[in-house]
Amino acid sequence: MSEFLEDQEYIEELDEGSTLELLAEANDAGKRADVFLSEKSELTRSAAVRLMETGRVTVGGRTVSKKDKVVAGAVYCVALPTPTPDRAEPENIPLNIIYEDEDIVVVHKPKGMVVHPAAGNPTGTLVNALLYHCKGSLSGIGGVIRPGIVHRIDKDTEGLLVVAKNDAAHLYLAERIKTHEIRRIYYAIVQGNFREDEGTVDAPIGRHPVDRKRMAVVRDPAKRARDAVTHWSVVERLGRYSLVRCELETGRTHQIRVHLSSIGHPLLGDELYGGGGTAFEKKHAKLLAGQCLVAAKLMLTHPKNGAEMTFEIPLPADFEELLALLRKECE
Repeated sequence: MSEFLEDQEYIEELDEGSTLELLAEANDAGKRADVFLSEKSELTRSAAVRLMETGRVTVGGRTVSKKDKVVAGAVYCVALPTPTPDRAEPENIPLNIIYEDEDIVVVHKPKGMVVHPAAGNPTGTLVNALLYHCKGSLSGIGGVIRPGIVHRIDKDTEGLLVVAKNDAAHLYLAERIKTHEIRRIYYAIVQGNFREDEGTVDAPIGRHPVDRKRMAVVRDPAKRARDAVTHWSVVERLGRYSLVRCELETGRTHQIRVHLSSIGHPLLGDELYGGGGTAFEKKHAKLLAGQCLVAAKLMLTHPKNGAEMTFEIPLPADFEELLALLRKECE
């Protein structure tokens, strides 16, 4: 699997499995946490480390790292993820194909659809639909669960994705994403008004220290985090809200949502990162149904013929309806 896909791991798709509770006894005191976990359970040390890196090991509500020393009498809780499916199966699900040739597919993913199977979402995903549509002709670099998937967007984010139909196309596209040569432009409605017309959020993103379903800006060099850069500009000022254009330089999990929230502008309807609490959001909760974010524009170079390609979709109807409501409030 490419490094980019690892960066894009979907936290909200993980379902809760069983939880181990391991009591540290007197003779466990001072041991490294990864050693303790492997000795007290059937986990290997590498599996224990991975669980700690993903925030699934806690003691007293605090996440544990592999270098932490075990304290006698403490109870270490290990949240085991529900096993993911062995492989994705083709499903006859309608797709909105924007472009297709022998190398790539550009698809308009609807809001509410998960990109690939994972714990809690084993079927009904974009990958299941693509396997049926492409008759299995997708790159294998992402593995049997993520065939063809080069980049992803959140379940409740609508928008454009490019999918690779062969390994050569996949490697080319993954490298172009890594070097920022594929441009991905989003539009979001956010809380608050900006002082400036444009700016950049350059802040590393990692797992939230307490809530494993969330990501966060993590500046502690001792914590696992990756560089993340989001460029934003104000398109329209709507009183207590703003329509902004965002361009990703990197592709971390929930990047736009985390970055804009970190500067005091959570996305409209994004309850996970501070949205959803205003009177407007409560009044129009049914129309919102998640964060107001759309992956509206995709610019790339074709992996085989080198042609410069631009794909763009209009703002969704519910997005436009919310903008109309906000404009009316500003009158």
